[in-house]
Amino acid sequence: MTTVPAPSIRKAHWRPVLTGGLVLGTLDLLFACAFWGVLRDVAPARILQSIAAGVQGPAAFECGAGSAALGLLCHYFIATMMVLAYTIAGSRLRVLVAQPVRYGLLYGLLLYALMTWIVVPLSNAPQPTKVYLPWIVASIIMHAVLGVICAWSAQAAHRGR
Repeated sequence: MTTVPAPSIRKAHWRPVLTGGLVLGTLDLLFACAFWGVLRDVAPARILQSIAAGVQGPAAFECGAGSAALGLLCHYFIATMMVLAYTIAGSRLRVLVAQPVRYGLLYGLLLYALMTWIVVPLSNAPQPTKVYLPWIVASIIMHAVLGVICAWSAQAAHRGR
């Protein structure tokens, strides 16, 4: 009986994953802050509290800077895990790394679906009561871009293997 080794990330390949998580998280936060700041005058701290609400529930909006810091930590953790998941998948399915734009765009759309219809609804965050079409369209486009960043980070992690 043969066994297939579990996918792994070598120590030397963590840098692209962590850098990708940092880039992904920062770009996503800048996008959300610009979008909501311009259209609805929402402060960045409020956006971070809305992320923390996934853990804390509605109380996140009453806890000030502590909740914003928790939201920031959660956001970058999730972003890094998105990059790591693609990197691990790329170690099994090399085409994901070989064609980062094609599969990164698809991965981004998958991330949008997972976050919108599974992660957020299962979290403690208050659920949206209205559909805001400009946000949905912008989010889908942004997630596609974020998926490509995940793919490029994975490609960098796998380079030289």
